[in-house]
Amino acid sequence: MPATPAQRLEALLAGVDHCAHEAEVTRNPFSVKAWLAYLEAKNDSAHGERRLIFERALRLVPRSYKLWYAYLGELEVAVRDRWTTSGRAKTLVGAYERALLSCNKFPRIWLDYLACLRKMGLGSEVRRAFDRCLMALPITQHHHVWPEFVEWASEFGVVEAAVIAHRRWVMYEPNGREAFVDYLAAQGRHGDAIVELVKICEDDDFASPSGKSRHQLWMRLCDLCAAHPEAAPRSLDVDALIRSGLARFTDEVGKLWCKLADYYIRLGDFEDARDVYEEAVTTVVTVRDFSLAFDAYAQFEESVIAAKMKLLEDGGGDSEEEEAPPDIGTFRVTDELDLELRLARLERLMTRRPLLLSSVVLRQNPHNVKEWHARAALVADDPAEAVACYGDAVKTVDPARATGKVESLWIAFARYYEDRGDLANARVVFDKACAADFRGADDLAAVYCAWAEMELRGGHHDAALDVARRACVWALYLDLEESLGTLEEARAAYDRCLELKVATPAIVLNYARMLDDAGYHEASFGAYERGVALFRWPHVRELWSAYLGAFVARFGGSKLERARDLYEQALRKAPPADAAKLYVDYAKLEETHGLARRAAAVYERAAQAAPDEAQFDAYALYAAKVERAFGAAKARPVYEAAVAALRRDGDVTRMCLKFAALERALGEVDRARGVLAHGAQFADPNLDDHYWATWRDFEVHHGNEDTFRDMLRVKRSVETARSGAVYAADNLLKTDMPVMTDAEARAKLDGGGAGDDAGRGVKRGADEGGAAETEMEALERQAARIVDAAAAAPQAKAADPNEIDLDDDDDDDEGEGTLVGLAVKPIPAAVFGSAADQRGEEADVGALARFRAKA
Repeated sequence: MPATPAQRLEALLAGVDHCAHEAEVTRNPFSVKAWLAYLEAKNDSAHGERRLIFERALRLVPRSYKLWYAYLGELEVAVRDRWTTSGRAKTLVGAYERALLSCNKFPRIWLDYLACLRKMGLGSEVRRAFDRCLMALPITQHHHVWPEFVEWASEFGVVEAAVIAHRRWVMYEPNGREAFVDYLAAQGRHGDAIVELVKICEDDDFASPSGKSRHQLWMRLCDLCAAHPEAAPRSLDVDALIRSGLARFTDEVGKLWCKLADYYIRLGDFEDARDVYEEAVTTVVTVRDFSLAFDAYAQFEESVIAAKMKLLEDGGGDSEEEEAPPDIGTFRVTDELDLELRLARLERLMTRRPLLLSSVVLRQNPHNVKEWHARAALVADDPAEAVACYGDAVKTVDPARATGKVESLWIAFARYYEDRGDLANARVVFDKACAADFRGADDLAAVYCAWAEMELRGGHHDAALDVARRACVWALYLDLEESLGTLEEARAAYDRCLELKVATPAIVLNYARMLDDAGYHEASFGAYERGVALFRWPHVRELWSAYLGAFVARFGGSKLERARDLYEQALRKAPPADAAKLYVDYAKLEETHGLARRAAAVYERAAQAAPDEAQFDAYALYAAKVERAFGAAKARPVYEAAVAALRRDGDVTRMCLKFAALERALGEVDRARGVLAHGAQFADPNLDDHYWATWRDFEVHHGNEDTFRDMLRVKRSVETARSGAVYAADNLLKTDMPVMTDAEARAKLDGGGAGDDAGRGVKRGADEGGAAETEMEALERQAARIVDAAAAAPQAKAADPNEIDLDDDDDDDEGEGTLVGLAVKPIPAAVFGSAADQRGEEADVGALARFRAKA
């Protein structure tokens, strides 16, 4: 078929281009760039044509890496994965060999050549090529080759060749030794793996490529030695190797002991394995390690017994794998007897477990007193073991580092002998204990007390007294002198104790009571005097209570002045909490044996000295005593003083109610009403319903319609004043202005001290209110002003409801009881509104209706 014009044009252009490149390479035969351009122009040409161009170029430029790399790449593509059957593969090998003659320092060409040989399956040629590559390349580039070499050797299947390759590799790269160990272990060459692991563990500069720690590598070495003891080299002392790990890795002690025992078990040396287990359970210091070692020990004994029983059931003799029965002299132990011995050994091991575990705890802390007691309880049935345990305990425990009471060990040691009737050895123990070191005198005193108590239990009273005298344990010594000695000896002992100032309040009380029981009353009081001089409050509280009680019980009113001096002396330094009872006892003394006037004075002092929480009760008691002794009229000053002195509003209102009840009982209705009006300023209508209910009942029974209306107006005025005070205080806080205290507010509410006279119904002068008026009238007028101001507030604020009025103008006279300090801003009508007026009107109407119905 004739060519088309386009094809003819393309062929013509190709020929022109070919001629141009030929001319270029002819002019510049050593230009790599010209040859590469020529080859690029021949991309679509046949393989043979391009190959001829490559050969021409490489004859002229044999050291060009680019030409060789491109040429070898094209030859490898031409093979088309037919590495073992294609002749082109051999051509490719020849090309690589020619390339390496001039480019043997390029690792890329070597690696590609080696990959080509590996694909062809030429083992010897690959090994020799790797050797030639390593000899040709500088050592700085060997790291590109060795991984490929080791990988090929491991996969080729010849173990010796792979081992040799790994050994050569670890000489160049020591960190590759871990992979070498993995390969050896995988191939079953455990001895060589152990040797290499030993080298790793001995190399302090070794860094694991897989990130394993030295502890993990060491444990792997121990695992290999224990699992394959026959493969371990004779030059390696596995026992010493594993034992060295016990000191280096304290958190794996239990596992290492088990591996060492497993090493001997796999060697068939059962006795050495048993010795290792025994050493393990008696030396480990943690419960976790003990549990590992003990469980492995028990499992070992059980497995040996199970194997022996299976052997007996099969009717066979001794096996090489089983432990041979021991020889006892000329007598050979039979298999059955050997089995019984092993069962007994296992049973004894399980019985020893609590004692072994106790030893572990004591190795952690040998100064643990509680654990020594627990260990002694475990061996209590064996006297020899128990005595040895207590002896070790008292020798080992250091009092300065002990956890627990050291003296309890000595006491328990002596008690062990006492319980078995051996008092002589018990005394020896106590005698040694008294010479031992303790943390404090109290510990030594406890030993002496236990010794004396032992003598008392045995009926040896003289010996007990001798122990107490030797010890100078004052409480025990004084008790023994009082119960076993004479009165004079006991008094001398007590006096000596007081002189040395080692007595306690309890000792003083015992001394005084002993003298009082013996009839030495003045001496008993002298003991009390010495005691109260030794101690301060609050320790002297019981002494004063007993002293005053005993003195009053003894003399009554015969020595009243002396009793008064004692009470005054006790009250001089007594704190308020303790003085209350003394005041009451003092007042009762005056009531019983003295003067009522002095008793009232004592009650008054008690009320004045009482703390806030007890002040109301003190004044109430004072008022009740005065009323009973002098009559109700004399109690009025007490109530007035109480109302003025009480510092809590709740106490004031309660006292006002009691005061009003007194006046009501006396028929002084107006005075009672004045008291209630005075107390009203302290009673919040929203909180104290009882106060206002009481006043309401009072008006219903004793008042009229006007007084009832007055009471309601006062209630509303107080409620308004308190609500306004809260509202004003809130606004003062918002405007950073000072807030008045409750006392200042009450002073303003009272109108400059009028509240002090409210309970007495004092009239205001014309200069204070324009005309003579009572306190109730002032309160009414004040409430009216507050309500008028609240009603006028919306009109004043109509222009700007959000504006805050801070006007300080004051048109009212402060002396008239207005809220000058608190009414900084008028109270909005919303606070009360029509609901407040309606509620007040309804309350007035309802109350007045009830009042008229009752009338």
